[in-house]
Amino acid sequence: MEESTKAKVLLVDGMALLFRAFYATSFSGYIKKTSSGMPTNAVYGFVRYFWDAVHTFQPTHVVCCWDMGSSTFRTEQFQDYKANREAPPEELIPQFDLVKEVVDCFGVPNIGCSGFEADDCIGTLADAYAENSQVLILTGDHDLLQLVNQQIHVIIMKKGASNYAVYDLDLLMQEKQLTPEQIIDLKGLMGDSSDNYPGVKGIGEKTAVKLLLEYGSIEGILQNLESLPKGLRIKIENGLDMLHLSRDLARIRRDVPIACGLDECCWQMDPHTVRSKFEELEFKGLMKLIG
Repeated sequence: MEESTKAKVLLVDGMALLFRAFYATSFSGYIKKTSSGMPTNAVYGFVRYFWDAVHTFQPTHVVCCWDMGSSTFRTEQFQDYKANREAPPEELIPQFDLVKEVVDCFGVPNIGCSGFEADDCIGTLADAYAENSQVLILTGDHDLLQLVNQQIHVIIMKKGASNYAVYDLDLLMQEKQLTPEQIIDLKGLMGDSSDNYPGVKGIGEKTAVKLLLEYGSIEGILQNLESLPKGLRIKIENGLDMLHLSRDLARIRRDVPIACGLDECCWQMDPHTVRSKFEELEFKGLMKLIG
């Protein structure tokens, strides 16, 4: 138990890093490819982000989580969930499998579960590891801020290299004025345009935050409907079903049937294995990272 008490686990939101890397390197129209024609720009960028985070935060253990297809329990609950998203670019599709090979060459487990999103896998593993370890979640997705607690901190990648905001309970309150649980209620009220669920029609972020600051939670708001201005009360009363559904869609699950013991995810990179993979993918510019 002594060793696990000192553990610092980095949970990587693989999808967030891969998409970020693809769009950061393809906006000019140029797509990096191997001499055989395999596109690698997203994987190359992923490695740069991944390596920088490992170097910056010095974890003792690392796990990478992935979505496993677009069909999840959320799409079963609400068929329009994420329905506004376009299909991934053609050059990105072969890189979904390729990036997992690269993660594997670092000795890092790739974790996903059919019917759930990467966020749910991260939430489940974060809770499991937090009992005896410090947990850091690397992402660009503010939805994961709902997981913050004393043991779990969320690293949001910002623009520019090595630019991170590390959210603990204090920074979350300072910047958002909300608790982790209120982040979920916020999404229930205002919805999420990127995930394509509406919340309560006519309620935006400003009003939602104001309501939560005053009444604490969705339950608190509903108990005080009579105190609200008539127009606002009517919006909430008319949107009750979608309010509850939106909050449920926003809540990250922490009971996904997955497991990955600390002994399975120790950060022990073998430079020879990584170098061999980089040579195969013609990642000459990344060789200097591994010495």
